[in-house]
Amino acid sequence: MSTTPRQDALRNISSAPSASAPGFERFNLTELFGSRVFNDAVQRRRLRPDVYQALRRTIDRGEGLDPRIADAVSDAMKDWAVEHGATHFTHWFQPMTGLTAEKHDSFLSPVVEGGAIHAFTGKELIKGEPDASSFPSGGTRSTFEARGYTAWDPTSPAFLRVTPYGTTLCIPTAFCSWTGEALDTKTPLLRSCEALDRSARRLLALIDERPERIFVTLGPEQEYFLVDRELFQLRPDLLISGRSLFGAKPPKGQELEDHYFRTMPERVLNFMMDLEHELWQLGVPVKTRHNEVAPHQFELAPLFEHVSIATDHNMLTMELMQSTAERHGLACLLHEKPFAGVNGSGKHNNWSMADERGSNLLDPGHTPHENLRFILCLTAVIRAVDAHQDLLRVSIAHAANDHRLGANEAPPAILSIFLGSELEEVVEGLISGGQTKSRARSTVQLGVTTLPPIPRDTSDRNRTSPFAFTGNKFEFRAVGSSQTIAYPNIFLNTAVAESFDHLSDEIEKRSKGAADRRAVIQEVVRETLTRHQRILFSGDNYSREWEREAAKRGLLNAKNTPDALVLFATEANQALFEKYAVLSRRETTARSNIFFSAYVHRVAVEALTMVQMASTALIPAGIAYQKIVAESINAARAAAPKAELGEQEKLLVELSSTISRLRAALTILKDAHHQLEDKGEITAQAVHSRDLILPAMLELRGHGDRLEMLVDDALWPLPKYHELLFVH
Repeated sequence: MSTTPRQDALRNISSAPSASAPGFERFNLTELFGSRVFNDAVQRRRLRPDVYQALRRTIDRGEGLDPRIADAVSDAMKDWAVEHGATHFTHWFQPMTGLTAEKHDSFLSPVVEGGAIHAFTGKELIKGEPDASSFPSGGTRSTFEARGYTAWDPTSPAFLRVTPYGTTLCIPTAFCSWTGEALDTKTPLLRSCEALDRSARRLLALIDERPERIFVTLGPEQEYFLVDRELFQLRPDLLISGRSLFGAKPPKGQELEDHYFRTMPERVLNFMMDLEHELWQLGVPVKTRHNEVAPHQFELAPLFEHVSIATDHNMLTMELMQSTAERHGLACLLHEKPFAGVNGSGKHNNWSMADERGSNLLDPGHTPHENLRFILCLTAVIRAVDAHQDLLRVSIAHAANDHRLGANEAPPAILSIFLGSELEEVVEGLISGGQTKSRARSTVQLGVTTLPPIPRDTSDRNRTSPFAFTGNKFEFRAVGSSQTIAYPNIFLNTAVAESFDHLSDEIEKRSKGAADRRAVIQEVVRETLTRHQRILFSGDNYSREWEREAAKRGLLNAKNTPDALVLFATEANQALFEKYAVLSRRETTARSNIFFSAYVHRVAVEALTMVQMASTALIPAGIAYQKIVAESINAARAAAPKAELGEQEKLLVELSSTISRLRAALTILKDAHHQLEDKGEITAQAVHSRDLILPAMLELRGHGDRLEMLVDDALWPLPKYHELLFVH
């Protein structure tokens, strides 16, 4: 009897031998960590003292890079890379695709006498010239205006990418056009960091604190799914769009809550260990791994780093997750909602600020109500989130995240801040002018004499909050798992910088002639918190009651990407980005166009994938089974004219009507997609995609999933949910 590719894949998985160890030897983690990175230790050993000091001043203090040191740095970097087997170098950059890009050049340089030498100049280190015409530019560049430049970012160390066939030196860079406009996500991120640094130091000087520099620090948690690669390759929707566009609900999902923090399958644990081994060598400080809530869902979390390096490392992490999974016969799914009916994946953006000594500006200390620096920074962040709700909502707005936000698993589209009960009391005390006492830390007694008492935190966590204070940082939980974390941090940094300046302006204005500046600061804090207290919420963000309450408070509720994106390139936001030199008006408009285009194209790709799958897989399977049922009824009636065939006939009618509805829905989806090009402006196309194409896709899926529940399992061509989610 012939078998289907799906049956063959399941047989192969069930009969596959246990994976053999790849030959890892015992290693010293401290020696392994950063072994493929041109980091500070390597720079100190290989650079002349004057060159090293000049480079460190650029990295640590933000001083301008001295081009005269470029040749010395390039020589040392080349020698180090060649000693590790490198034959090529590349400027590694992050265009506005949300991915990374690279163009490789060899170190090979022929000589007149014959043969060749390794060569890599300071000019090649500082500047590259990839073709810029085919990257998204949002209308700032035409196809015939192709010149673009990559510029070395010395604040993010170069690293080595090693494969079985060779090694490449990767140099993190910014990417701009010939006209000087940023064509990437790194450039505005670095600009926003400088803006926040300036504004933070200005405010801190008003309380007689004068740090040399303020850094944004970040620790992004990364959620993801793993599925068997053979099954993955039999699902065109997963392969093309990253999510399952069809799939009936399985008998078991996450209802039993038995996957969360459960012991990991050995195959998955092997993948994680392999991944961590790769990441550690690249200097990515991976700390935590565990099972997440949904079946076959997992999480990886690093320690905190400077935000630009953390962003680079997160991009590397996503790339290596997918390539490492392939080595283990798995596919890593980074989409926010790869499976309907179970939790999707996010990327928790743990954000804070620190000075050059590592002192955390968001650390409340033992007495947060007496910690003036903390109170000022807390007030600035509260004001920033309230005053710039639109920008933070835009930063997480994309087609994939729309499937996740607001479901009973992820924060809603309404921005709010959770502080915890102690800080809420502090804020209320500051507003009312009353005294607030710090709570003594209590312990949790477990009632077993052999178990020690556990120190209790002063407040609980709120996992439903989109922006929660979690001890000494804010966790922006609404960020999507597949997106770059650059934009959430660009917008957050800029918003907080503006809030710092607002507080500074008010304090400076009112301090003129005032005898007690501290009293002025307290008054500014009180008024600011009173004005922006509406953004604070400690309850259930999933509830309908909160949605109604948020509307009463006047909070923004942009429920989908088109609704959010229209808020981006407003006059106020363009003026804000221009004021802080983060984005020019032209750069802001370009990104608005790119965000809208990405939404339209993502929905269109999914729609066309559904059309193809329904036409070439689902309907043929339904017709094949319909034929079998019809022939069975005819054969039974011929053999036994009095046989009761009513239920079989009902099945045949249900099959026929489902196929008919499926074809009708398919026609509606095709028509909706064909109408897209007639909509002209990209904003109109986005609205059309949301209002017509997505509902047509949902209707088509409903009929396809009903058909899956009717057709003989042996005839169904696509791996089913229970196989994707539970077959290891």
